[in-house]
Formats: sequence, C-alpha cells, structure tokens
Amino acid sequence: MSTKFQRGGRYSLAGLLSKATSRTASWPLAWRKGASRKSYDVIIVGGGGHGLATAYYLARNHGITNVLVIEKGWIGGGNTGRNTTIVRSDYFLEASGRFKEFSLKLWEGLSQDLNYNLMVSQRGYVDLAHSDGDLEMYTARANAMRLRGVEASVLNREQLQKRVPQINLENDMRYPITGALVQERGGTVRHDAVAWGFARAASALGVDILEQSEVIGFRREGSKITSVITVDDEYTAGSVAISAAGHSSEVARLAGIELPLESIAIQAFVTEPLKPVLDTVVSFNMFPFCYLSQTDKGEIVIGGTTEAYNSYASRGSFARIEEATARCIAMFPFLSKLRLMRQWGGIIDTPIDGNAIMGKTSVENLFLDVGWSYSGFKATPASGWTLADTIANNRPHPLLAPFSLERFETGALLDDSGAGPHPHSH
Repeated sequence: MSTKFQRGGRYSLAGLLSKATSRTASWPLAWRKGASRKSYDVIIVGGGGHGLATAYYLARNHGITNVLVIEKGWIGGGNTGRNTTIVRSDYFLEASGRFKEFSLKLWEGLSQDLNYNLMVSQRGYVDLAHSDGDLEMYTARANAMRLRGVEASVLNREQLQKRVPQINLENDMRYPITGALVQERGGTVRHDAVAWGFARAASALGVDILEQSEVIGFRREGSKITSVITVDDEYTAGSVAISAAGHSSEVARLAGIELPLESIAIQAFVTEPLKPVLDTVVSFNMFPFCYLSQTDKGEIVIGGTTEAYNSYASRGSFARIEEATARCIAMFPFLSKLRLMRQWGGIIDTPIDGNAIMGKTSVENLFLDVGWSYSGFKATPASGWTLADTIANNRPHPLLAPFSLERFETGALLDDSGAGPHPHSH
C-alpha cells in the first residue's frame, strides 16, 4: 500500500476511510431517492416490504408508475429487516391458507422476477406437536392443505427423528414431542434483500422512494384525502395506502380512522456461528413457544413470543430471551454451549383475531395493509400484489376480500388458532 496511507508503520484511519469510499463512489444507486413531483396518482405510507411490493406491482401489473413511497426511516430499517425470515403456507382456514399459498408461489419465482437474489431457501418448516391432540389438529390442518393442493406431511416420532436427527425426543422432557406437521416448501428468505429488491425494481419502473421523511398528517376534503403531509413537504394524492407496520394505528388516526389494533414488541436473537447443523426451520409450540433456523453464516436465529405489554419501543426483555432459549435447549441440548451474540426487536400490529386488515376504508380513496401480527413477512409479495390490484380497480381482490376492516362490524373474524396453539401464528 502507498505510504500516504501509513504513519509509522500503521495505516491511518483517514487513509483507510478514503480508500474504502473511493471504491464505492462510482457505484450506481440501487434506487432513486426522493420525490421528483408534487402530485402522485398513489402515495404509499410505509417503505417496508409490503409498501414497496405494492408500489412495484402497481407499476408492473397495472402500469401505474406515478407512485410515491414514503418511509420515515431507511429502506430495510423497519420490521422488514427485524423478523426471523420464515415463509410458509401451512394454514388451516381457507382465507389464510389461500392467501399464504399464493404468497409462497410468488416467493418461489421472485428472485427471477425482480432480478435480485433474495436467497429463497425452501428448507422445510417443522411444526412440533406435544400431545395426541396436537397431532389430531395437525392432521386436520394437513388435510385442509391437501384439499387446496398444498403439500403437507404429518410425522410420528420415528419419522421426525429421521427428518431432524439432532432433535431431542426423550420422554422426560417437560413437554414431550409426539410428532410434527411438515411443509417442505416452507423455509426462509433474506429479509433485507426483499426490501432492497422491491425498492430497486419499483424504482426502475418509475416509482419514487422518499426516505427519512415521516408523515405527520393528511389533508381531507369531504370523504377523500387530497394530500399527504410530511415533516418537510406536502404531496397531492389520488389514492393513499397505509402500510406502516408497527405504527399503523397512529398513521390511520391522522386520517380519521380508528383501527382495532394493539402494537406489541417482539424480539429475536442469534447465536455465534457454527458449522451447518440444522437444515430446516423448527417451531416448538408449547407457550411460551420458540422457533429457530440456521443462517447461511452459521448463526442460529431464534424467535419467541411477544412482550407482555403494548409498546412502540423496538426492544425486548431478558425474560423472553430466557423463555425462548430454554425451549431451544430442550429441543437441541447442544445449543447450551453457544453464546448469544446480539438481539433486536420489532413492533407488530395485532387485531383481536390475529389476522391482517386489508382493502378499502370509509375514506373513499384510503386503503389499508395493516395488522399482520406474526404473519407479515411471509405475506409480503401476495399483499403487494392484491393491494395493488385493489387500488388499481377500486374493488377488493378476491384473495384480499376476507381481510376487510368491515369484518369487525359483521363478526366474520378470521381466527387462525388452527395454525398453532398461539392464535397469532408466526
């Protein structure tokens, strides 16, 4: 290295930084940043996976490119980058099952569609049973899946031991494992790559993406929103969609809509890396439950239950770490030797039935994509596809229709307790 980067045999910090930045200065931007106009056909509040997917499919499927996505932070910095990356479609209810299966099919071809490697890994999803009753429920779930043409397997203890050789099936466990429901097409997707891929593809089609700009209000005339107000500017809107995971209630309230949601913190954490040892996702379903998988870097990613109180703070408590790690060690005793390296938190919006709220509202040109609880990440492409179709045609997409806000008035709730012992299935 040239001596201008060295001082007394050491590299200077300024020299190293200049060397690093010189290599990236000529890199093209992955997506255009900022608003290029003052008026848009559609403005989407929330630049996470769902908001960006909606913008992309508006442009790709419907030719609506005069779209602005407003994100109060940075792309990939919200809940899209704070989850445990799991995708699956092993749901019991017809509405949830069909929606998640459509999403899983989109995931399977999305890297090619976006021309961006999302690191889709269909390594399988193993949902553990802890009683004969669990296995009976899983059999009903598997049969419902098969009737929809979706692959599913129910494994007894011997079959489970072959599928996941490392798992502890000793009978002296506090919650013995009696078998499992397995969806081999389930797995993981690189979460931040999803945000980046959709942002890049949407931008290439003409969508504007405005980061670091919080929405602080809406201007209304009669039954319509006429503009969206940010901390820095105001933009005229033909239609507005709210897709602000974790803070949907507050944003909707600015537009005069009260949503039946609770915002709750949930955390995840990873261990130090180790050699490949787990080739699937495994979920332990006795409350407080946990679920885990191994990343391509070798870390074990662990998730668990929500915190016990409502909060907008993206952090968690040590109690939840202790609960989840105890469950993980019961399943895989070798994990007790590993150190936890870091943890992070996200905020989920949860309705009373644990299912999303999507579609039109009482405000004529306001649309919602909120309340996904544990299921938001896996639903990302389907949510974008169906909401874009709903906005473009001003009527609910058939897959989206059951998730309308009106169900809380009619009593047609969608309780997915059949997808696991916890009603807000992860």
